[in-house]
Amino acid sequence: MVLAGGAAALLAGPAGAMAGYDAVVAKPGQSGPAGERFESLGAALATAPVAGPFRIWLGAGTWTEKLAVRAANVSITGEHRQTTRLRYDAAAGLQDPTGKPWGTTGSATLTISAPGFRAENLIIENGFDPSEEAQRSGLVLGDWPGGQQAVALMLAAGSDRTILRNADVLGRQDSLFTDSGTALFDRCLVSGTVDFIFGGGRTLLRDCEIQSRRRPATQPQGGCIAAPSTRADQEAGLIFHRCRLTAEPGIPDGSVFLGRPWRPTRSFPDGRYGDPQTMGMAAYIDCFMGPHIAPAGWTEMSYNDRNGGRLALQPEAARFYEAGGTGPGARGIRRSRPIDPAARARLSAAP
Repeated sequence: MVLAGGAAALLAGPAGAMAGYDAVVAKPGQSGPAGERFESLGAALATAPVAGPFRIWLGAGTWTEKLAVRAANVSITGEHRQTTRLRYDAAAGLQDPTGKPWGTTGSATLTISAPGFRAENLIIENGFDPSEEAQRSGLVLGDWPGGQQAVALMLAAGSDRTILRNADVLGRQDSLFTDSGTALFDRCLVSGTVDFIFGGGRTLLRDCEIQSRRRPATQPQGGCIAAPSTRADQEAGLIFHRCRLTAEPGIPDGSVFLGRPWRPTRSFPDGRYGDPQTMGMAAYIDCFMGPHIAPAGWTEMSYNDRNGGRLALQPEAARFYEAGGTGPGARGIRRSRPIDPAARARLSAAP
């Protein structure tokens, strides 16, 4: 995987950051660096030139906004990683302002659809809580009218060379949707419950914490981390390198799978069914795995076949790899493939 377009500048850390900002987003009375001031991140993004670069400083506080980045080479630097938070609470089954369901892609707090996006020192969160929504609406979670998918960050068509450093991506189901281009997550925290890192993009998560969260009390505890939908002709999918796989208190030992192969339903001349050109790829290389990881490691995932039925795609049919795992969760009879030294070095190499 090769990430170009200024990756080194961001990975150099704050000392390597470019001086000055094109936009400073701060609340009234809040101090900040020099630059044109805005009172919302959306207002600042609206002024970004199509080709960039455009550098934004985002002040501490919770910014309740639902945004899309459509300009190239936008960078966002938060004031403090622990206190600078971009949050929205949409979910696939909830209604948007027009009265229609948000859907999975529409639920994203932040959607990137242009190349060269970079962010550091902030939290990107989808705060949707299915338990709270069930109490508010009176619905039983099993009777949910839509879906509990709630994306925090989506890398959509048009995104490429995305880099997040020292950032948190927080959610529950489907937190991080990395569906296009290349991306690097360096020293980040990604949290969720089910399929919370998923999609068809080429993504390297390096030195990150991958935290499994508790599900609602009315649902079985446990879950699944990755759900790649990598194209069969694409070598790399979701790569976890030197990551720590942790869990919130209360998650049973052996209850969380490393991944399952997602075959998304798409339209074809002869109908709608699971895309046969997707063959999910994920690899965990030199990762620490807590006791919550299932001994089998990987599990199956159902998809729609051409005849309208449901078939289970087994992990052995996908491209799932492990190498150098440590910790109590790294033991067991795995449903994955070995990885040769050359591929291991190639997939885990820093861009």
